Parts: sequence; C-alpha cells; structure tokens
Amino acid sequence: MPDDPAPGEKQLPPYVIEGARSSRSRCKTCRRKIDQGSLRIGLLIEGPYGTGYLWHHLKCAARRQIERVEEAYELEAWKEAKQPPAKLPELDELRKLQQAADERKKERKTIPYAEADPSGRAKCKHCGETIEKGSMRVILGREVEFGGQVRVGPINVHPRCVAAEMQADDCGTKAEGFEGELRSNSRGVPTERLDAVLVEIGQLP
Repeated sequence: MPDDPAPGEKQLPPYVIEGARSSRSRCKTCRRKIDQGSLRIGLLIEGPYGTGYLWHHLKCAARRQIERVEEAYELEAWKEAKQPPAKLPELDELRKLQQAADERKKERKTIPYAEADPSGRAKCKHCGETIEKGSMRVILGREVEFGGQVRVGPINVHPRCVAAEMQADDCGTKAEGFEGELRSNSRGVPTERLDAVLVEIGQLP
C-alpha cells in the first residue's frame, strides 16, 4: 500500500524531495526506517488503494534509480514538499553513489565459489572447526526464511565438508553443474588450487 494516498481528485506531482515529516515511513530500497528530518524522495505510484508515494532515502534511491533522481532534480521536486529540505546534495555527488554501487555489484562474487581464507577467524558451518588462514574454503548457499521469503545467504565450508553440507535440507547450492560454476565463479584462484579443492570435495551426492 503506498504511503500518503492522495485525497480526492488532487493531482500529485510525480516526485517529492523533502525532509521526512515523521519517523513512520520506511525506505522501500533498504527497508530501514526513515528518521524524521532525513532526506527522502517520494516516487508517485497508482496502486489498488489509490495514488500515493513510495518513499526512499534520497541516497538509497540514487544508488538504485539515479535516472528518477535526476528527473526529480530537473523538476525541482523539493518545491512541492510540505517540509522543504534546508540543503540538498549536489547531483554529481549522488551520481558517484550510483557508480560506486555499480562497481560493488560487478565485484560481488556469485555462489558457489572458492577462495583462500583471509583471516583465520571463520568457522566451517558444517563441522564448526576454524578454517585456517590461507587455506581454501568453499562458499555455498544456505536457505534462510526472512520476512516470509526464502533467501540464499553465503556460508563458509571446508572443501572436505562440501559433499555432506550439500545434503542438508536448507542447502541452497545444487550438485548439478557445481564444478563448472565453481570454476567460473572463483575469480583469481589459480587452476591448480581449484583442481586440488575439487579433489578434496570428492564425489557429490
């Protein structure tokens, strides 16, 4: 249900940039509360309960929807606000947030992958033993229910524990096509180290 539904036939602008008038709204990007006075942008939608705004932190919207933020700036959407912001970030500053978000997305690794453990502090989620610094670990997916939805999060596993872990009911990584995915996703890992990891993993269920 959109926030702030329009009363009657009042025509609402497509965007509003303002300081949040309360702490009741939540950012539709990060799902966190928008504190009173924090900069937010409202994106007009027409839903089953009427016309109203979906609110986002201004910087969250810039990371995901920079084109709409640019359009809102072009329309000077703060002039439509009931609580106009005292100061706005420069559009170039918001564009840099979007570029940084894109770079992080490109660098994000895809499960499953193998890597050398960087710290020696991680523990294998299957056997509970510490993974030694510099030794190889495999990152598998584990299904977690969150907010009524099932998501797949990363877990660290010894190569020797991979086959057993993949038999768990909540394992989100499948055996079919595993070797090919592991090889393509393990960027920067030498072939000989990957070969050794796969030998240690052994036959999958």
